[in-house]
Amino acid sequence: MNFQRGRTRDEPEINLIPMIDVLLVILIFLMVTTSYAKFAELQINLPQATGEQGGTAPSKQIYVAVDSSEQYAINNAHAAFSGIDNFAQALRKAAGDDAEPTIVISADAKAPHQSVINIMEAARVAGYGRITFTTQNPAK
Repeated sequence: MNFQRGRTRDEPEINLIPMIDVLLVILIFLMVTTSYAKFAELQINLPQATGEQGGTAPSKQIYVAVDSSEQYAINNAHAAFSGIDNFAQALRKAAGDDAEPTIVISADAKAPHQSVINIMEAARVAGYGRITFTTQNPAK
């Protein structure tokens, strides 16, 4: 006996909207929690060096020190920093006749970054391109 003659059977359907909502939430969660490595952005080829002594004669070294309170010293003598040009003149005076001395910067670990940049800029203005930094090994 079929009491539902004029009615057709309803086909079950799958509602996709809640499933799409769940997938979007999972996608947003993955995007927020994933950390992307930025190593691929910088293509750096580091220079290689050997420990062999070069064939040229060593140049004169000018030792420039700066402490955490921005007090400067050139070759262990106090030097007042009153501007880049004046400090460059003091570097030229310390170099004497040497045309290309090596500037050795010894900066306190708590010295402001700007004080080291001041020394480097003064060396550039003086025409000296050889700059090196001193470090110390950590105490064990």
